[in-house]
Amino acid sequence: MKFNTKVIHGNQHHEEVTGAVMPPVFQTSTYAQVSPGKPVGDYEYSRAANPTRQALEDALASIENGARGLAFASGLAATDCLLRLFKAGDEIIAMDDLYGGTYRLFTRLYKDSGIKFHFVDMTDLEKLQSLINENTKLVWVETPTNPLMKLADIAEIAKITKKHNLLFAVDNTFATPYLQKPLDLGADIVMHSATKYLGGHSDVIAGALVIKDKTLGDELHFKQFATGGTLGPMDSFLVLRGIKTLHLRVQRHCENGEKVANFLANHPDVATVYYPGLPDHPFHEIAKKQMSGFGGMVSFTFKSGKKEDAISFLEKVKVFTLAESLGGVESLANHPALMTHASIPEDKRLEVGITDDLVRLSVGVEDIDDLLADLEQAFR
Repeated sequence: MKFNTKVIHGNQHHEEVTGAVMPPVFQTSTYAQVSPGKPVGDYEYSRAANPTRQALEDALASIENGARGLAFASGLAATDCLLRLFKAGDEIIAMDDLYGGTYRLFTRLYKDSGIKFHFVDMTDLEKLQSLINENTKLVWVETPTNPLMKLADIAEIAKITKKHNLLFAVDNTFATPYLQKPLDLGADIVMHSATKYLGGHSDVIAGALVIKDKTLGDELHFKQFATGGTLGPMDSFLVLRGIKTLHLRVQRHCENGEKVANFLANHPDVATVYYPGLPDHPFHEIAKKQMSGFGGMVSFTFKSGKKEDAISFLEKVKVFTLAESLGGVESLANHPALMTHASIPEDKRLEVGITDDLVRLSVGVEDIDDLLADLEQAFR
């Protein structure tokens, strides 16, 4: 199947009893058994497996070309499950420009675990290789990054991780499987905050892992089952419904995102626009190589460099909503330093380029004329 068909039919089946086209919401915690240890069907307890969640997990595996998909209560729950593969003494190399919640998880919740984290600019492959030693177990990449839209060359990093027998995980939240297939490019694991584009309607919190190798997928499923960070059936239904229109929505996100980026690039009050679709973006060629489109996420700074100008702009937007998160059908505007990335210390934020005048836009699927008019009036 090609992708547009996969999002609707990939690994999906009509419900056996009634023939329902969409999997029902199996709102149950447990399942009848005919004899101890012999369930009526394939399910025993919904923390281990639930038919609605299974339908979503099968769809996730299909659209990312993986062996197994796992659905979690949030993207951070998915990331936490992955980290449970490692023990004291192990080392993880991560992208230096990360979602604030991921950075917080790595540096605060796991600070006493004995796991050592290194943060590096993944565009510098020599620097990446210099950090690899016998204790290195995982390379964690976010591409495009949140909020500076930096890109890492997945295929080139995969060559390094395979050479050193390391696991390679990619946060594919911004790109989505419609635009980028990390497993096909050599990664071992894909993570999604399914809250974002996969759900697509700002009405659910969810996370996902998709694993290339079935044995590793089964190991991660055991850790998910044992720790309990699973996604409920109603939320699973909502994400699965969102996936079925992913191709339509992301195409429009890309169209609007490119027009917003070009508008900002030509605005007299704007200093820098971070959007991989712009020819002068430093990673434009990598984006063309590994992505089929450039997405709907755009960040920019002000020529004044003033935090006050960013705040004023964000207080004036009307069609764009000032809110955290991204990837919904509605356009959102965000101040990373004060909102999504506030958990990162100021010196670390400035080190990677998250300045106080930086604004991040999640460009939705509204009429582009309304979006551009809203941005124009907010600059006044």
